[in-house]
Amino acid sequence: MCDIVPLNRYFVPQVLLAAILLGLGPTLAQAQLRPEAVPGGVAEIAVAAAGAPRPEVRFGGRPVLLQQRKTGWYALVGLSLDTPVGEQKLDIGPDGSRRQLPFQVAAKDYPVQKLKIANQKMVTPDPEQLARINAERDRQISIRSQFREVPVTRSDLALPADGRLSSRFGLRRVFNGEPRAPHTGLDVAVPTGTPIRAPADGVVTLVDDFYFNGKTVFVDHGQSFVSMVCHLDKAGVEAGQTVRRGEVLGHSGSSGRATGPHLHWSVYLNGAAVDPALFIGPRPAR
Repeated sequence: MCDIVPLNRYFVPQVLLAAILLGLGPTLAQAQLRPEAVPGGVAEIAVAAAGAPRPEVRFGGRPVLLQQRKTGWYALVGLSLDTPVGEQKLDIGPDGSRRQLPFQVAAKDYPVQKLKIANQKMVTPDPEQLARINAERDRQISIRSQFREVPVTRSDLALPADGRLSSRFGLRRVFNGEPRAPHTGLDVAVPTGTPIRAPADGVVTLVDDFYFNGKTVFVDHGQSFVSMVCHLDKAGVEAGQTVRRGEVLGHSGSSGRATGPHLHWSVYLNGAAVDPALFIGPRPAR
């Protein structure tokens, strides 16, 4: 039985080298996640040897995405922004015979972003609006935490719109001088009406118009691997609809709490918001 060890960010160049040696070219390398075991990142961890049956793996009580590769089974574990730095543990196996596999989470500092919002109610909502916001939050948490048991062969995602990356994931946001929750997505600066495309194959699980997010579409890629696009001008799909990578989900806008037209794209793993940039390939400078 081989040793079960966490993989770190240096695994990616090794995958690229293996791809070249096997004559597979850049396609395999481009399909690899760039893991970063930090709050807001993704830990990629070997959990079972090649030939072993599919293991049962949980983190924080939730099942995680598993991929079977030639070298064995790998877990892709989403780490929320409030994940404590230091040792964390995966639970492997069913109840009664469960064991723990430790891995390390490193620190990461995210910069501060100060924004001016014209509508103060988007910064300090009144009690009636807060009730709506809380209900919408609970509904979205439920949707992004669902676990649909299907194979996920690719962990790379396509950027839903071609544009300048205007606000990165993890920014500690200050609206009108008041600290608020950090930015849990990646913003792309695009004009109103820009087509917004599915980052990967999946099933549309929710289409709605929310107080903060505006017009929003959730796409479930399988095994609690979920994309959300929001601040849309209009959605072009319905809940329950199957979509393919690159299919139009809607068109960009500035609905909800937005300082102007743009795309906000969030990615979730096992219910945790993680940095979407970890899933997309290198982009040319703009």
